[in-house]
Amino acid sequence: MTALPSLFVSHGSPMLILEDVPARRFLSDLGNLLPKPRAVLVMSAHWNTRAPAISLNPKPETIHDFHGFPPELYRQQYPAPGAPDLAQRAAALLDAAGIATARVGDWGLDHGAWAPLKLAYPAADIPVAQIAVQPKADPRHHFAIGAALRPLRKEGVLLMGSGSFTHNLGGLTRGPGEVPVAPWAQGFIDWMVAALEQGRTEDLLSYRTKAPFARENHPTDEHLLPLFYALGAATPGAQAERLHQGVMHGALAMDSFRFS
Repeated sequence: MTALPSLFVSHGSPMLILEDVPARRFLSDLGNLLPKPRAVLVMSAHWNTRAPAISLNPKPETIHDFHGFPPELYRQQYPAPGAPDLAQRAAALLDAAGIATARVGDWGLDHGAWAPLKLAYPAADIPVAQIAVQPKADPRHHFAIGAALRPLRKEGVLLMGSGSFTHNLGGLTRGPGEVPVAPWAQGFIDWMVAALEQGRTEDLLSYRTKAPFARENHPTDEHLLPLFYALGAATPGAQAERLHQGVMHGALAMDSFRFS
């Protein structure tokens, strides 16, 4: 079987599921760009744990983990089946790599997982398991998780990291219409894209000290850590492919990448 790629997608605001914007249109076409996976193992920036954890829930609920949005958003459901067998297989791979992993029975799908999947696979017929982010751990830790799970790509599993290429909500320009991209956001985006496309893995793993404006774009790490999960799952030496680019509200980068 040909290995599936690993992916990093920027999921943006929960409103992305309702708004007619380029990032939504891209995610709505994403399922057509890939062979249909037999299952998805998604790392979302919105499930945070102290230590590695993976969900065995056979019927994950749709978690509306946000506040103050229109009622229509809370009516959204994504009734995809869970993937407990995949979760057990993934946990075993992580354990074997020396990454002790908790099995969790009651976690559903938070909006970082269900929103992009609902757009990409609206039939909700692909089993999904979710794996947690450890916000106190560094990019190298999440890269190692992806590397340990790399064999799943040859088993028809899509390894998807869902976060945000930039994520400083306090630096956004709210309101209608397009606004210019903030220079501090553009500088970070350009550096990250070049490092990804040039295969500068060590620079990426040290982005906190090497990337310009790292703190301005990511006051905390959790929304970028799923990128390193996808990067670790890539074939060593493989080139990143930028599938989508765009910036909302002047500083929220919606870039997505495929790794072979």
